[in-house]
Amino acid sequence: MRKNNKLQLSSKGKKLFKMYVMGVSIFALTIGTSMNVLAADDPMAVVNNLSNFIFGLIRAIGMILLGFGIVQIGLSLKSHDPSQRANGFLTLAGGVIITFAKEILNMITG
Repeated sequence: MRKNNKLQLSSKGKKLFKMYVMGVSIFALTIGTSMNVLAADDPMAVVNNLSNFIFGLIRAIGMILLGFGIVQIGLSLKSHDPSQRANGFLTLAGGVIITFAKEILNMITG
């Protein structure tokens, strides 16, 4: 058994991961600040604006999971670790589902 379960990255890997996290954070903040949820004459417009805002945040979380899954798969290929590879693919699949949650719900409801 391994005692140290921490993700070990080289200095270049740490820089790339920090840049990725910053990019996703800026993207999430841009989505969050560009959508205004204001009271309007039509109550349904308010509900739709709030729904779009919430789904934008969910999409940002899904994109973070997508990136983390890709990083896990890459690291597992480098270290030849099949359990990490399986976790990476599961994280990647979950990220895709979360990223496209609104579109999936629209397809289901028609």
